[in-house]
Amino acid sequence: MTTVRSSLTERPTSGGLRKESAWRRRDRRWGYLFIGPQVVGMAIFVLLPFIGSLVLAFASWDGLTELTWVGFDNFVAQLQDPLLLRSIVNTLLIALITVPIGLGFAVIIAVALEKLKTRTLYLVLFFAPVVTSTVAVAMIWQQMLRADGVLSSTIAKTFGIAPPDWLGDPRLALISVCIVSIWASMGLNVIIFLAGLQNISPSVIEAAKIDGAGAFTLFWSIRLPLLSPIIFFSSVIAFISSLQTFDVVFVLTSNAGPDNATRTIVYHIYDLGFGRFEFGPSSAAAVILLALTLVITAIQFGAQKKFVHYEDGAA
Repeated sequence: MTTVRSSLTERPTSGGLRKESAWRRRDRRWGYLFIGPQVVGMAIFVLLPFIGSLVLAFASWDGLTELTWVGFDNFVAQLQDPLLLRSIVNTLLIALITVPIGLGFAVIIAVALEKLKTRTLYLVLFFAPVVTSTVAVAMIWQQMLRADGVLSSTIAKTFGIAPPDWLGDPRLALISVCIVSIWASMGLNVIIFLAGLQNISPSVIEAAKIDGAGAFTLFWSIRLPLLSPIIFFSSVIAFISSLQTFDVVFVLTSNAGPDNATRTIVYHIYDLGFGRFEFGPSSAAAVILLALTLVITAIQFGAQKKFVHYEDGAA
């Protein structure tokens, strides 16, 4: 009894004193030790750069000369810059094209894979682009989308037309970026949706079949509504990822494509900061991207009540 008491200490709480065992204190110290590297890494590589970009957004600095404060001049200049406006339009087009099409194909593929008994090979094939370097993926597609590449040559021979210049035509360059983005992110969405479909209660499916629901009705009226929380989660992640499109554009097209056809906001930030060494306007553009991301995410969360259905009825 004496040993047990000696291993307990009293901690003040709102309701009085609460005794804490020695193993709990030791467990808490180990917890701090394990999360310490992550907290330090977040502070150094996320928090400090974020604060620095906020500071630079209100200053003029090229990395060498003295920093001077300019107030909101960087924001005013960026909002009047045609390149930023073009970047915003291109980025929104990429998001509006890749997110619905990518998620739609992923749902269809997940439903098809759910019916297979042995689907490991297919899951590996679909998930391979996710674990592959985006730079490698973009370089492979760059060779395929060349005017003399495999895809263009196949289209030319099949339809008897001139091979399309996917990366040199301003009308096709942005579509090419969307195709590569959809292909690269397909596997992750398929895995998530397949897990969601397998989590649907079999009793609900059986009850619908007893009521005479066909395959289409079963998918449209039962499975899709029950899958809507996962679709909502994936759409939020996909939109945020689309707004941050950079590496595919950087590798696939040179100098943001012909006539800035593939110039995105992140590429615009990179061009200002590391191409022209205008860190003030670059940081202002980054803050604008943050605001745009928050607005779009808020709209998605506000609209979820209309199409997201939770089993417990809570939204």
